[in-house]
Amino acid sequence: MAHETVRAVGFLSRIPVPSRFFGTGDAPLAAMVRGFPLAGVVVAFAPAVLLAILAAAGAPALLAAFVALALQTAVTGALHEDGLADTADGLGASKRERALEIMHDSRNGTFGTLALMFSLALRGAALGALAASTGAVSAGFVMIGIAAASRAAMVWHWQALAPARGDGVAAASGQPDERQTNWAIGIGVAIFVLVVLPGTGATACTAALASIAIATGVLTRRLDRFLGGHTGDTIGATQQVAEIAGLVTLAIFA
Repeated sequence: MAHETVRAVGFLSRIPVPSRFFGTGDAPLAAMVRGFPLAGVVVAFAPAVLLAILAAAGAPALLAAFVALALQTAVTGALHEDGLADTADGLGASKRERALEIMHDSRNGTFGTLALMFSLALRGAALGALAASTGAVSAGFVMIGIAAASRAAMVWHWQALAPARGDGVAAASGQPDERQTNWAIGIGVAIFVLVVLPGTGATACTAALASIAIATGVLTRRLDRFLGGHTGDTIGATQQVAEIAGLVTLAIFA
């Protein structure tokens, strides 16, 4: 599990990882997805601590939330935000072939730019509301729990669909099997409940998990119908959509 987590951290963030964890004889990334939720914990730890410190020091809750999200984006190198933007631009196309071409282009269009704006606004507003209503420490734990659950959602989406194209990063990384996916989901849910439930309550915690599941399922179904599979961008977009759904739901019910 430790090896899987370290590899996942190296893939999902800018955190330096020793090269020995990426040997030429290693299994494909898809075989390491049990480590994705734990990698989310690692990615969100420093931003969560920063959020708690800023809020406890008297900074406005909304400001503390956006500063924490800025640090989290720096830690991941905006990997998932990039996937969200590309996927949103692709979904704006009229045909599958054109959508895949747009998603392969690194430039952002109108739909992608708007998706990024709404993502940051919704997450920041929700996290700020949680910091104000549940306290700084609880909001920090929410960041960690959401990071774990949303990366489990990535694995779910990844396993549910075949690659949309044969030459992308997702295709080269393999595809998780059902057992690995169940492990990832189980670990992600367990971490979420462990760190989020004490500060938000059972109703909010249950509603947030249901919201993450519904959002992930709807997005996966939409992309299956339109693209016929997943790409690296859609996997990243799934993380963002799951994080938004979870945070907004917690802000409403907590």
